[in-house]
Amino acid sequence: MENIKDKVVIITGASSGIGEETAKLLALNGAKVVLAARREDRLRAVVNDIKQSGGEAASVRADVVSAEDMNSLAQFALDKFGRIDVLVNNAGIMPNSRLDELRVEEWEQMIDVNIKGVLHGIAAVLPIMRGQKSGHIINLTSTAGYQVSPTSAVYSATKFAVRAISEGLRLEESATSGIRSTLVAPGLTQTELFSSIASPEVQAMVSNLGIAPASIARAIAYAIGEPDDTLVSEIMVRPTALA
Repeated sequence: MENIKDKVVIITGASSGIGEETAKLLALNGAKVVLAARREDRLRAVVNDIKQSGGEAASVRADVVSAEDMNSLAQFALDKFGRIDVLVNNAGIMPNSRLDELRVEEWEQMIDVNIKGVLHGIAAVLPIMRGQKSGHIINLTSTAGYQVSPTSAVYSATKFAVRAISEGLRLEESATSGIRSTLVAPGLTQTELFSSIASPEVQAMVSNLGIAPASIARAIAYAIGEPDDTLVSEIMVRPTALA
């Protein structure tokens, strides 16, 4: 954890779940965290919790679907703290369903948030990190990004895409600019993503399963905490019962 202290870390989807737990853990270990999400009230509450615990935090309302929002977020972090050391691309949605349910609007939302949102985050920070000649981009995929199951076809497709983007980023940047790229793949995790599932079949499947978001936060902290000459390229964290 010693490599976390004083790092400036942007976290998307930070108003709850994995993002919130990651922000609190990193701040506890001395990072300066910039939280981003669409719910300003929740962001303020998380920032307040961090500050009351002696941490340093700020927040910006931002929608990852908007490239403009992400550019503004990066500029805010740069103006406030002078640099950006880490981006945690955590925002995502998971309204899983069978293809024959034809939930086309949900498919489009997943593509916009899960794929375009990651790309918008990378585009916002990459020039800054290249200028610094250092940085770390952590993208959240899923175990569904390695194996497709019934009801997960479109969600899995978006998470397979995140894997490809992360690998491309690693190949392009690690040896030339020193920017690290890490892929974190949670298994079933108890977050608000479950509430976005409209399919009764999928709700029944996941209602009593899932690990705590804090487990994923610890994996993210581990990747950040390794020395700058060490790249943790992939971490998968599964519930023991589903391993």
